[in-house]
Amino acid sequence: MRTPFVFVLPWLIFVVPIAFVSATEIDEGFVTIFNGQNFDGWIGHTKGYAIEEGCIVCDPVSGGGSIYTEKEYANFVLRFEFKLPPGANNGLGIRTPITGNPAYDGYELQILDDSAKIYENLQPYQYHGSLYGLAPAKRGFQKPLGEWNQQEVTFDGDTVKVVLNGAEILSANLEGIRKNPTLDGKEHPGLQRSIGHIGFLGHGAKVAIRNLRIKELPE
Repeated sequence: MRTPFVFVLPWLIFVVPIAFVSATEIDEGFVTIFNGQNFDGWIGHTKGYAIEEGCIVCDPVSGGGSIYTEKEYANFVLRFEFKLPPGANNGLGIRTPITGNPAYDGYELQILDDSAKIYENLQPYQYHGSLYGLAPAKRGFQKPLGEWNQQEVTFDGDTVKVVLNGAEILSANLEGIRKNPTLDGKEHPGLQRSIGHIGFLGHGAKVAIRNLRIKELPE
């Protein structure tokens, strides 16, 4: 269902959609983790983000920074929508602490404009949907810039999956990754984490995120 925020003025009444969870998703156990009105339930550099029409929007003026859910999550299915401007760069922190670098001390899934010329020479593990430094995602499934993309992220034990606009772009096994040198050749202490915060890791681009909903899975 879509939870409305109602404005009432003497001469005007209008409703702004705030958060969306379908009836089927409610039956499946999904709940919203962003109310579309304020940052209740979120911590970190919230001043680096704005709320526009029920969306979290990274503020280019302040540079964004990192915001995190107050709650920690272990196993879950996360669904959300995002919209990218040209050259966008952001990240989705998973099982991360609120200190240190989420890409290494937790896990970071890239949020990136794969079509940008400035990123044409990145490593495969740096493109959208990739587990940064650890596992590359398939490319070619983003919608045109300015359109909303739908993404689903599943973390279940050592299994990590990312579905973008209906296509599975990442399927990784963390146990296998631990047994081999990392793709970026760096230490990733976050590989030992089984629980942590979910966050957005802004780098200044005006990335918009909406309709965040999550279903927790058994540990």
